Amino acid sequence: MHDAYLALIHLFEPWPLFLLVLGTSLGVTVGAVPGLTGAMLIALTLPLTYSMRDPNDAMVLLVSMYVGSISGGLISATLLRMPGTPASMMTTLDGYPMAQAGRPGRALGLGINSSFVGGMVSWLFLLLLAKPMSEVSILLGKMDYFALVVMSLVLIASVSGGNLARGILAGFLGLLAALPGTSPATGDVRLTFGFSQLDAGLQLLPVLIGLFAVGQIINDILNINQKPKALAFASGGILLSLDDLLRHGVNLLRSSLIGTWVGILPGIGANVGSALAYTAAKNFSRHPEEFGHGSEEGVVASEAANNATVGGALIPLVSMGIPGSVIDAILLSAMVLQGLTPGLQLFKDNPGIVYTIIFTTLLSNIFMFVFMLSTVRILSRLMYIPRAYMLPILLVLCVIGAYTFANRWFDVWVMLGFGLLGFTLDRLKIPLAPFVIGFVLAGIAEENLGAGLMLSGGSYWPLFDPRRPAVYFLALSVVMLCWPLYRAWRRTQAEKETEP
Repeated sequence: MHDAYLALIHLFEPWPLFLLVLGTSLGVTVGAVPGLTGAMLIALTLPLTYSMRDPNDAMVLLVSMYVGSISGGLISATLLRMPGTPASMMTTLDGYPMAQAGRPGRALGLGINSSFVGGMVSWLFLLLLAKPMSEVSILLGKMDYFALVVMSLVLIASVSGGNLARGILAGFLGLLAALPGTSPATGDVRLTFGFSQLDAGLQLLPVLIGLFAVGQIINDILNINQKPKALAFASGGILLSLDDLLRHGVNLLRSSLIGTWVGILPGIGANVGSALAYTAAKNFSRHPEEFGHGSEEGVVASEAANNATVGGALIPLVSMGIPGSVIDAILLSAMVLQGLTPGLQLFKDNPGIVYTIIFTTLLSNIFMFVFMLSTVRILSRLMYIPRAYMLPILLVLCVIGAYTFANRWFDVWVMLGFGLLGFTLDRLKIPLAPFVIGFVLAGIAEENLGAGLMLSGGSYWPLFDPRRPAVYFLALSVVMLCWPLYRAWRRTQAEKETEP
């Protein structure tokens, strides 16, 4: 508890507190602007954190951006029917009809309060579960850890975009992109195609900036003349009463728990958590017919769940080094760049970092709540900034970020190449989450498999030993691969039976 106390005290020092306020404010602002995402913001900020001497400060800035960006998307989702982030997709179904009916303040008030409650519930689980899960992770051997990474990749592929084939393809492409360079298992240099710059492999920063920033910029350039329809903003009803919170209390708690649970599962993300909570709220509602037509319960469920996934996704990240979402994969990259290894060793060697992440999540949620309530009128105007003013600045920042990491133009070309790839994958409806997490986890999987084979004398038996967790991770992987195929077969059979 002494480390937790020191971390909390550190966050109230001027510089870390400034970074927390800055990160949350930027996250909310970027989340509120359609076309900009939290992943883009954090990827662009990553080169700046690499130069920070104190890794605690780097994590304060990135985690606070994470919290803010998930919350900010509800503003454009409510006023424009354009989710600022994918996590706010479900909010558009009821937030926008409420705004159209003359209650934008009420919709935003419900969303902001629900975001705060969801964030606080998931923070409590983060505080209670992070260390126990890290202690469990130390019991895993090399083969067990390899099987866990395989299960994570399969889970990500099986739920991404609702299309198993596309999810698997994206994960496979991510694994391929991680192959060039030095093998973490054998130390051999491979697939460099004569480019000495590839000896160390494709660097994380230009890849991430390309996929999430440049790819989005290309898409925005093609839609540069698209102008959102303005909706008059009225702040009436934005401040909720205690009776309002009590009336929605069960929905708030249920949706927060669903969001936290979904966040813990690797790679699923806030948009899935939001959709599950929305469905549960509709199923338990006394007025399900109102959903999709301005239901307060729908807004509450969506926003409580998507913010709860933040704390939930941070649990496997800090305890086992398994990213729970795309943004968590970027945070894992930031930790690697700072020389940190998530897991029990992180709790032993750098407990201050862990508690800094935990308490940054807490304070950022509190500041997000105050900031959004006090500035929502100003933030609602940011959505109408012409894209022609923003995109050149963002593109310059991308080039600077990719170049300054290693001071070589090769990384800029890599960034542009992956920008085109990200844009193409998005157009083909191939999800980016499996690609990125496959790219990040490929080296970890190969390293653990190589070490496991060395310990077993080249035998793969430890993967199938019923006394080890590895076989159960692999069994779950097979089930998760087969289940969507089985459901598709059942649907086909049901359609055939209904045919005349």
